[in-house]
Amino acid sequence: MDNNVILSAYDKVRLTRSNVRATTADYIRYILDDFTELHGDRRFGDDNAVIGGVGRIAGCPVTVIGTEKGKTMQDRMVHRFGAASPEGYRKALRLVKQAEKFNRPVLFFVDLAGAACGRGAEERGVGQAIAENLYEFGSVMTPMLTVVIGEGGSGGALALSVADEIWMLDNAYYSVIAPESCASILYKEPSRAGEVAESLKLTAKDLLELGIIERIVQEPDFTKKEEVEQFMSSLKSEIAQKLQSLSKVKVKKLVKLRYEKFRKIGNYDLS
Repeated sequence: MDNNVILSAYDKVRLTRSNVRATTADYIRYILDDFTELHGDRRFGDDNAVIGGVGRIAGCPVTVIGTEKGKTMQDRMVHRFGAASPEGYRKALRLVKQAEKFNRPVLFFVDLAGAACGRGAEERGVGQAIAENLYEFGSVMTPMLTVVIGEGGSGGALALSVADEIWMLDNAYYSVIAPESCASILYKEPSRAGEVAESLKLTAKDLLELGIIERIVQEPDFTKKEEVEQFMSSLKSEIAQKLQSLSKVKVKKLVKLRYEKFRKIGNYDLS
């Protein structure tokens, strides 16, 4: 993509849905060594929309959890377009608690428009599963880093984003609600999603200015393999450095700073 082209907020939202973008499975393949996927929430079943497991980055063990959309239509149906179910969030919680037990840092990759919202998900407590993650992740005594690689919609994304730092790709978005859903609720017109996207302040630039994220990661042209490989190599090094840096902070201080980070969001002086 031409970096000189100025994209609207909604242009960026639509870019996150392209089937040429790297998904969580791609990031794991490029960035993780010796990755072993782990399955199931030990309560109901497994969730194909959430990939989780253990691997190494620069020789250091790390737990990795991410939402997976898939690229082909068949893959996307299998992964439900990344819409995580209660089992996915409970699997994530199980793996994070395991990481805490073995002093492993946690790396999240976020790419979903929202959590699963069907009858089955509601019956099995998707809202409670999200709330439980928000509560538990705030006090987990191990370093955690979230990278928003595409869509970051609603509580479905937030439930994998209670981390010490949040990074975003420059064309990703992170929002309380997807623009189309917001336009449907406010105006009964999904066609006004472009207008709503500007108001939601959902771009990486907006969120950095608001202090909600810590860093914008310049993304490559995902249609060019060489650019993608260079980008992944650089990102691997940067993630390794950040996790090592976070690991040097005393764990009680780390949890205190994480708590303060989220408590201050939304506090503004209107005087």
